[in-house]
Amino acid sequence: MMKAARFSAVLMVLAVALMVVSVPAPASQTDDRIESSAKQSYVWKTYLKGDDIKIESKDGVVTLTGTVLEEPHKSLAQETVASLPGVKSVDNRLELKGTPAAESADALVSARVKTALMIHRNLSAIKPDVYVKDGIVTLRGEAANPAQLDLTTEYIKDVEGVKDVKNEMTVSKAPKKPAEKTMGEKVGGAIGDTGQKVGETMGDIGETIDDASITALVKMTLLYHRSTSTLRTKVETNAGVVTLGGKAKNAAEKDLVTKFVRDVSGVKTVVNNMTIEGAEPKTN
Repeated sequence: MMKAARFSAVLMVLAVALMVVSVPAPASQTDDRIESSAKQSYVWKTYLKGDDIKIESKDGVVTLTGTVLEEPHKSLAQETVASLPGVKSVDNRLELKGTPAAESADALVSARVKTALMIHRNLSAIKPDVYVKDGIVTLRGEAANPAQLDLTTEYIKDVEGVKDVKNEMTVSKAPKKPAEKTMGEKVGGAIGDTGQKVGETMGDIGETIDDASITALVKMTLLYHRSTSTLRTKVETNAGVVTLGGKAKNAAEKDLVTKFVRDVSGVKTVVNNMTIEGAEPKTN
């Protein structure tokens, strides 16, 4: 009898312990974590630091209110929050700060171009002046080398809403110090296709960007590039490794997605699991 009673007591202790372990964190703790994580994200600190955004989470349902300086920041804020653990949905009530004129087509194109320049790590080091008139983009400033100059034109031409690009940027004549040698300076190397960092210095590579920010930046990149904007690409990020799902029309389109995503700041590796429409499934 004594042994049976002792055994029953042990079972009760174990059952209570399991219940304590399995009880999920209170909703308020999860909501606090969501709000804190959003504010501490790379996107918030880098791209949205000049915006007035308020975040409120209730049981994982997040509401965004306030104002942003540029239209793309609305989507960037939403995609970042939506990628955080515990978020069920996002109600985006953000508004564009300023006059209605700021919402003109050229202003929107300008904002998209600037966002694309910041997101692509090969272009983020350059800060060109961007002028847009009737969809025609004029760029002025300096590039680190001819490869970066050409890549800027290539990427900006593919931004949604851009009709043409007049790249009046010049190649910097300032000599680089040994520590400033760019990763893109590779004899005979293809720029952008192999992951070479055209405008990124050796010291920039170690920067860590949270997965939610990377996911948001990847989605924005694919959305704003005309060649990939219509694709419904699934994006998941784990420790900087981006896994893509969905469908592409052909192999060239799939390769282009990989190229754009590989050049997003923070991306370490791209695993492109997109399937090609109409392709025969592989059999063993």
